[in-house]
Amino acid sequence: MHVCVLASGSSGNAIYVAEGNTAILVDAGLSGKKIEQRLHAIGADGASLSAIVVSHEHSDHVSGVGVLARRFGLPIYVNAATFDSVKRLLKGKERVEVFEQGAAFPIGDLNIHPFSVSHDAADPSGFVVANGASSVGIATDLGCVTHLVRERLRGADLVVLESNHDEQMLRDGSYPWELKQRIRGRFGHLSNEEAASFVRELAQLGLERGVLAHLSRDNNRPELARESVRAALREIGADGFQLSIAEQDRVGEKIRI
Repeated sequence: MHVCVLASGSSGNAIYVAEGNTAILVDAGLSGKKIEQRLHAIGADGASLSAIVVSHEHSDHVSGVGVLARRFGLPIYVNAATFDSVKRLLKGKERVEVFEQGAAFPIGDLNIHPFSVSHDAADPSGFVVANGASSVGIATDLGCVTHLVRERLRGADLVVLESNHDEQMLRDGSYPWELKQRIRGRFGHLSNEEAASFVRELAQLGLERGVLAHLSRDNNRPELARESVRAALREIGADGFQLSIAEQDRVGEKIRI
């Protein structure tokens, strides 16, 4: 199975996952044109996609969904509450497949298991995408790590996890107080420290590779996110852990698991 974060951040998110003859996008929050450019950068294209799977309705995750679905005849997989929130972006010609939170479903050679996460959206989802031999866990917008998130992501071979903000940068920054509270809240976004703690926990259970995602441009820096996780991993002697940082403006590494 191949995994590549095409873009990650508040300006747009998309993750490519492929196995055999099946390739999906988890979210499509860039323009259709930009997503096609980033697919071409990894040797893929829109015509090779099998589906788009949507985590939640925020624009940085869905702005390109309708365009791509219509252009390439792709089904859109989405839960009912999220569909109610994104259907204004659609034209009624798209094929929509509604999944139930917590119920796994197949797309070609891939099996997708959605699970609830804590975020300020209608019914936001994380996903475990598996091919029978290996799996990737995806949780890129969540305000806290719940017991359910822990249970779903333990055992994954690769985890793409939010590491949104440095707590001091957010506290000292120029955002309005209400926005700072929203970001720091239970339904907001994970801090570097919270992400680092969870990665350490998963590493103790056997995880060997992770990608930090959805870094804030205003309230974080890649080196701060990386060092937070590295420091936590050093505490348990996990110096061999493979860690990547997903970026907003550049296609990430195409990872084989």
